[in-house]
Amino acid sequence: MNITQKQKGILFMILSALSFASMQVVVRMSREIPTMEQICVRNLFILIVSFFIIRKKHGSYYGPKKYQPYLFGRSFFGFLGLITLFYASSHAAQGDVTVLNKLSPIFVTLLAAVFMKEKLSPIQIPALVLSVLGAFIVFRPSFQSDPFPLIVALLSAITSGIAYTFLGYFKGKVDGITVIMHFSTFSVFGSLPFVIGNFVMPDLRQFMLLMLISLFGSFGQVFITYAYRFAPASEISIYNYSGILFSILLGAVVLGEPVKHTSILGGALVAIASIMVYIYGNSKKKEAK
Repeated sequence: MNITQKQKGILFMILSALSFASMQVVVRMSREIPTMEQICVRNLFILIVSFFIIRKKHGSYYGPKKYQPYLFGRSFFGFLGLITLFYASSHAAQGDVTVLNKLSPIFVTLLAAVFMKEKLSPIQIPALVLSVLGAFIVFRPSFQSDPFPLIVALLSAITSGIAYTFLGYFKGKVDGITVIMHFSTFSVFGSLPFVIGNFVMPDLRQFMLLMLISLFGSFGQVFITYAYRFAPASEISIYNYSGILFSILLGAVVLGEPVKHTSILGGALVAIASIMVYIYGNSKKKEAK
């Protein structure tokens, strides 16, 4: 059986969503380790891997000088996104965190409209309303998680949205692995002062969990990078929302979290909003051909 490039892209996107959902669960399991220490170890691992990939390719480690302001912007907001995601994952139900974090494409749309002067399509406005409604349902007082970690999860979506907006600018200008190298280096040095002042020596179990965070984070990054090589983002990005289902299931099976109707309903609305934009975008492309 021959597998098409699009099918490969879909498979890698789903594997990426599973990897990141698994990483969030392991972050929750290693709560005894400070958030900054988790982030430092994860990004140190990715930094080393990126270094050897760039060395083999004879590429640029940190990119041209003229793009440094944008690279630092992406690294800074990506770093904030990691901090908020790791904190929320340690203190809230995994399904709730993922639902709110998946709002980042909505913030990308809004930021692109405001700062890059991109026009909102007719379908994007009702999609935005649905997404906000989905987030509101997750925030309802009947949910299991405390409000503050969910606010932090929402901040993660905003900062990630800003970081992803920078990524769009780098297309054709800076190699993807160079962007990863820049981001991981920034994150290591950004977290290091906090690690030095609040270092916790991990025992064997905690060390293994830190390694799993690094591995799942790296796998997620590699899978999503190759997914976009096999197929256009417009055709496969929708499958990233499988992460909502993975997070709810892993939270229930591994952490014993109850499966709540608010998480499922809120996640469904966010996913439906994205499917609407996806279908509309594909139909417009077909009309243009």
